[in-house]
Amino acid sequence: MDLLNTLVDKGLRRELPTREEALAVLATSDDELLDVVAAAGKVRRQWFGRRVKLNYLVNLKSGLCPEDCSYCSQRLGSKAEILKYTWLKPEEASQAAAAGVAGGAKRVCLVASGRGPTDRDVDRVGKTIAAIKEQNEGVEVCACLGLLSDGQAERLRDAGADAYNHNLNTSEATYGQITKTHTYADRVDTVQKAHAAGLSACSGLIAGMGESDEDLVDVVYSLRELDPDSVPVNFLIPFEGTPLAKEWNLTPQRALRILAMVRFVCPDVEVRLAGGREVHLRSMQPLALHLVNSIFLGDYLTSEGQAGQADLDMIADAGFEVEGAGTTTLPAHRSDVAAAATGGGCGSHAGAGSVCGTAGSGDTAGDAGCGSACGGCSGHAEAAPVPAQADAGEVRSDLVAVRRRGAGTDVAPNA
Repeated sequence: MDLLNTLVDKGLRRELPTREEALAVLATSDDELLDVVAAAGKVRRQWFGRRVKLNYLVNLKSGLCPEDCSYCSQRLGSKAEILKYTWLKPEEASQAAAAGVAGGAKRVCLVASGRGPTDRDVDRVGKTIAAIKEQNEGVEVCACLGLLSDGQAERLRDAGADAYNHNLNTSEATYGQITKTHTYADRVDTVQKAHAAGLSACSGLIAGMGESDEDLVDVVYSLRELDPDSVPVNFLIPFEGTPLAKEWNLTPQRALRILAMVRFVCPDVEVRLAGGREVHLRSMQPLALHLVNSIFLGDYLTSEGQAGQADLDMIADAGFEVEGAGTTTLPAHRSDVAAAATGGGCGSHAGAGSVCGTAGSGDTAGDAGCGSACGGCSGHAEAAPVPAQADAGEVRSDLVAVRRRGAGTDVAPNA
């Protein structure tokens, strides 16, 4: 297919596809799906080989958020039966993080619900970062705390944070339909603050909220322009008790096409498979590893994920390998710029356009707070036999396994 040959050539040269080419990827047929995966897989292997980076979420503060993000189980007025608790103590968060690190996680994502942190909250998170790094040498820490005020990104950097996550989630044109209590521009501003402070920027999207192909392409092109180091792709899990409870719009094939499009547009960044993979990709999860180079291990913020050991088995069975702590995730042309800008570490790029993974469905890997997401805040459910495609407008609460273990509980985490 001429389209795929063109996209591979552009991806290997880090050249931006046209919008028409990106839209054409989303419009390919199921008969062409394996060709699409194979083509995007060539681009993925060029920049990341067969390595898979593991990330682990720690929910520092769950529920009771004043924001109204329609996708989020932690939103104002949510009836979702999720865990609700205030800030974990630093030692509790460190213990939770250790479970993920023991399972092979290279990055720990610290997420807290709410519009954004107070200065006292930033101090609290700084102590948590110190506790985690003291117990886990070499681990990366990404904070996801919502909208940042002036100076807070610098304070997080000085406290030892390596990255900051705040997702764009959807296109600017449709953002007002999803959230009313803050704006798309607010999100961009927070990612810009993270960039300016020298933090590695992480910003992504949530697919499956009823958006059009044009909306998906818009948000991914906006992310490319903002130049994050990592782009979490979340797939909405429609929690019962939220306004999007009936939005079951995705098939495994659709999810794979979205991931391929993101890889073609963002060829050399860490594309992270985040919230909703177990529910929407199901048995086709291993194919997604040919498109992404990063996943979350175990559970998410407010919903259960696939068991950590099952993730590790899937990676090995598909012929991939877990990225070691001593390996630099980004290709040299990006990591060298990051090191020059920040004096080392996994900092973000100098001169980047604007903003930096994870979503905000109260479970998109990392999108707590006002929906950022170190990978995503759309809820994950445990893998279970489900129809190939749920009927539109149907509430399927049986597919969403609410998290009842790990951080904030007395039950061991699923890591």
